[in-house]
Amino acid sequence: MVLRFLGIDPDSPTDESPTIWLHEETGDLLIQSYRATEAEVDECKEVGSVPGHSTDVPGHETIIRLPAAMLDYLPARREGNDGGEAGRAAPGA
Repeated sequence: MVLRFLGIDPDSPTDESPTIWLHEETGDLLIQSYRATEAEVDECKEVGSVPGHSTDVPGHETIIRLPAAMLDYLPARREGNDGGEAGRAAPGA
């Protein structure tokens, strides 16, 4: 796996460290962050996503809560950019 470190929450305590890495071959993000609480998961299920799509969270998936400060480390999705450039995506991008 070819990973590139993108960022860590600068406000996190030493033993808590929301972190983002980029898999440079696939463009996938690997994110370490806080597991959503049961109340947050229930609210996600209540809000739902697209009609007809299950709101259950399969055992091999989880919902995480990413601190807003970490959005600055997400790669921008602009035309011609494969995800390698860190920064906040422009609205509608």
